[in-house]
Amino acid sequence: MKRAVLAVSALSLLSLTACGGSADSDAATGKPRPTPARAKQVTANERLAKLMITKAEVPGLDVKATSRDKGDDKYVFAKSPDDVTVDKPACAPLAYAMNQLPLGGPQGDLTHYVPQGNKFTYITLTAYTPGEAESAFAGLAKSVDSCGSGFTAKANGTTTYDSVTAEEPVAKAGDETLAFRSTMPFQGITHTMHAQAVRKDDVIAVYVSVDGMAMVQDRPGDAKLPATVVKAQNAKLG
Repeated sequence: MKRAVLAVSALSLLSLTACGGSADSDAATGKPRPTPARAKQVTANERLAKLMITKAEVPGLDVKATSRDKGDDKYVFAKSPDDVTVDKPACAPLAYAMNQLPLGGPQGDLTHYVPQGNKFTYITLTAYTPGEAESAFAGLAKSVDSCGSGFTAKANGTTTYDSVTAEEPVAKAGDETLAFRSTMPFQGITHTMHAQAVRKDDVIAVYVSVDGMAMVQDRPGDAKLPATVVKAQNAKLG
C-alpha cells in the first residue's frame, strides 16, 4: 500500500468575568471572598477535535483517524513539512496540502479521513494565531496560480504532479474558499486528485479526495470531493 500514499489557533483562553475584586469581603465573616478560579486553557488541538466532523454528522459514512494520528508513520508521506523537499519552492504549500500537512506556522493541526469504497477524503484542520491563517491561505492560493505546470515533492518517496488547475469549489464557505485539482502520473497512468481549502477566522480546513486503490489496480483514478462531507465540515467551522 505504500505506493498508494498520495498525497486535517492560538490557545483559546476561556476566562471567567470577575464579579467584584479580590479585596471584597463577605459581609457576614469579614473575610475576603475567594476569587473565581481561572478556567482550564483549551489547546489548539482540543479545539480542532471539537470542530472535526463526526460519524453522526455524515449519515451512512464513517470518520476515522489517520495513521499519523495513531502514531503509525510507516505509510505516511511525511511527518511534518520539514521532511518535504520540493523542486519548486513556490509549490511547497501545494505539496503540504495534498499530503495532509499543515500550512504555514500553525498552533495545531488534526487530520481525519472519510472512506467511501476505494475513495478516501482527507480533512485537515489547522489553527493559527490571529492573522496567520490569512497568510497561510494566501500562500496556498499563490501556489495554485504559480504551479500549473506541476512540480515534484520528495519525503518518504517521490511524488510528481504533472499539473495543477483551479476549479469551482464544491461549496463556498467561511471567509475564503479555493479549489483545485492536480494530476499525478504513475506507471503511465494518470491519477487526478481534487482538493478544496476553506478559511474561517483563524482556522483552515483542507479537503483532499483520492482513489486509494487506483495505483495498486493499475487504473486511472479521479475521485471527486463528496459534497455531503465538505458541507458538513464547512458547517462546523461556522
